[in-house]
Amino acid sequence: MKRAGFTMIELIFVIVILGILAAVAIPKLAATRTDAQVAKVSTEAATLVSELGTFYTAQGTFKGKNSDDITNINLKTSNSSIDDNQTIVLGDDNNKSCLTIKFNNASDGNITVSKNDDGTVCTAVGKATKDLQKTYNFGGSNVQY
Repeated sequence: MKRAGFTMIELIFVIVILGILAAVAIPKLAATRTDAQVAKVSTEAATLVSELGTFYTAQGTFKGKNSDDITNINLKTSNSSIDDNQTIVLGDDNNKSCLTIKFNNASDGNITVSKNDDGTVCTAVGKATKDLQKTYNFGGSNVQY
């Protein structure tokens, strides 16, 4: 009489193989999530700098404007009105502040982008946005006559 089914040793081998696959796959999935957060914050930073330049070119000032009128990127601000020394923060999903955009002279279009918090995502964002981290003068006062 033959029984249909698996032996105990076959089941143990299957469980061991599944355990090995899980041990390899789980760290890869965690790294993928971090990479996605880095890409998201880096892209938002580049987009925001571009949108700020476009807005200043069209309006001639940031002063007294609402940050919601400039972009639809989810920004962390102390208030929505942009004035001198106002700060906009871009961060990761864990509420870390990776990049800060400070309006040095809102009426003249001067902003400074700088790296903020440490952490896995923020450190990678700092490296990815290294070229963006500088002072921008959208007002054109550096033009030589």
